[in-house]
Amino acid sequence: MSEDKISKEIESKFGHHLRIRVNGILIEENKILLVKHKMSADRDFWSTPGGGMQFGSSAQENLIREFLEETGLKITVGEFLFVHEYLDPPLHAIECFFRVKRISGTATLGKDPELAAADQILAEISWMTLERLSSLDKKSIHPVFIGIKSLEELVLCKGYFNFENKYLK
Repeated sequence: MSEDKISKEIESKFGHHLRIRVNGILIEENKILLVKHKMSADRDFWSTPGGGMQFGSSAQENLIREFLEETGLKITVGEFLFVHEYLDPPLHAIECFFRVKRISGTATLGKDPELAAADQILAEISWMTLERLSSLDKKSIHPVFIGIKSLEELVLCKGYFNFENKYLK
């Protein structure tokens, strides 16, 4: 898919309205599970598995569904950790982060059911160490990862955050 088509598809499906999202932090053997999204032909974006809330389903139910769709893993949803406001026009989301644990399955790249097969933006799945995550371009990682000193620091965060999304520009 061309850069223009990728950007237009993302804007069409997810842009210009406030979305409520759920995200799961899964850490095993000092690695965090991340999914790479193809945002344009020249921009990748690594984030935790998760996605938009569907009306009538709880945050936990939505996160279990999203994790299965994106990673093939069955999970249990643990402690609520923090809220992050993501603002990178045309995208705007309130993101609720939870700690999750794997019940079963092997991490494999899934599909986004909101997008056609030819228009998928999920590009890769990876278990990342903090060192690898820290080596990536700041524009290509979710703002919650910038400047952390350990993966466990993420699960100690509590409250509301807006990291100004300054590295996304």
